[in-house]
Amino acid sequence: MIESIQQFDVELFLKINRGLSNGFFDWLMPLMRNRFFWSPLYLFIVVFCIVQYKKQGCYIIGMVLFTFALGDLVASRLIKPFVSRVRPCNDLSLANDIIHRVPCGSGLSFPSAHATNHFAIAVFLICIFYSRWKPILPIGLFWAAIISFAQVYVGVHYPIDVTVGALLGTTIGLITSRIFKTLQPEF
Repeated sequence: MIESIQQFDVELFLKINRGLSNGFFDWLMPLMRNRFFWSPLYLFIVVFCIVQYKKQGCYIIGMVLFTFALGDLVASRLIKPFVSRVRPCNDLSLANDIIHRVPCGSGLSFPSAHATNHFAIAVFLICIFYSRWKPILPIGLFWAAIISFAQVYVGVHYPIDVTVGALLGTTIGLITSRIFKTLQPEF
């Protein structure tokens, strides 16, 4: 069963990495996974929270950082070394099939820390702000999903890596938002 799941994952990876290949995605997807591209959004979130919510805004930013750190710790420091799955861009059996769109790096693949971290942050912010601004739900999920999809498209993660990362991040975001609401019940 594990082998059939692995085979399905590789086939789906190649359908995304090669099958969806086009000039627009080749330009867009490396940007979508680049942390510097999203810096203005991160800055906006910090400034918005502090200006709009003052002291509570600082707590929100602190919890966003905690959420990010927790996601990164669980995905990168606990699960990845235990599973030790090689990235598709480093998998010798895919060397002739893969399209390399970004440098691969030497890190491990499962789960995707990008997917974990961005879904954790998105879900945390959705849970905190949804009652005040409903559009955060589709916007936050789209943001995390496009970053996760880009990881597969550029060749650094398998689809199961980002799917599990998204589920892990969602769980972490739900937990940290619950902690925040417990500590800040008046928000």
